[in-house]
Amino acid sequence: MSSFSFLDGVAFLFFVLAWLLYHRLVESTRAGEQSLNGLMDRYRTRWMERLHQREERIFDTQVMAGLQNGTAFFASTSLFAFGGALALLRAADDVFKIFADLPFGIDTSRAMWEIKVAGLAIIFVYAFFKFAWSYRLFNYAAILIGASPRHSIESTGEIDCHTKALAAVVTDAGRQFNRGQRAFFFALAYVGWFVSPAVLILTTAAALLAMLHRQFRSASHDAVKELVRSEKLD
Repeated sequence: MSSFSFLDGVAFLFFVLAWLLYHRLVESTRAGEQSLNGLMDRYRTRWMERLHQREERIFDTQVMAGLQNGTAFFASTSLFAFGGALALLRAADDVFKIFADLPFGIDTSRAMWEIKVAGLAIIFVYAFFKFAWSYRLFNYAAILIGASPRHSIESTGEIDCHTKALAAVVTDAGRQFNRGQRAFFFALAYVGWFVSPAVLILTTAAALLAMLHRQFRSASHDAVKELVRSEKLD
């Protein structure tokens, strides 16, 4: 594996297509509406509807703060991971020595090593931008919660508009967060390429199947889907 081989190209193409197909399936198809992410979008809208029925918004601001803190954690983690990827570029010689001592004998050139590490760094940069934007959107949502009109007969039309806007911002924040986490999962699969192209294909397939199972066949998905049916939010 001293140069970019045909199998490397096939493996990398499989990795990219798996990511794109999963993205489209979950976010741009009717099947995606029945995924765990799609079902939770309904409850983001329900949350914003219920929010305007409460005089006090302390509970809502606490939930929003928790979402912001979680997003900030992942944003900072992606920066650390990016720094780690850059460190791998500087420590190429030491890493080659470690690889040479491994029982399965990984053989790679410096150029291929730099290409692979650069790809990993790009994935973490992508994740950071998604998490950072998600954090900002949650911040905007917190401001909109603070600006929510008081519930009254006269303010019904204003409340409806505010609810739709607030639900759209919160849903977009959740979607950006999901994309950042998706990048983390695929980054773990991408590490398989450092072993061999065949391993990249296997790790990508494993990550894809694991995410599909969580979105469409997990116990959490079944529980939320049953709740959606019982509350007629289909």
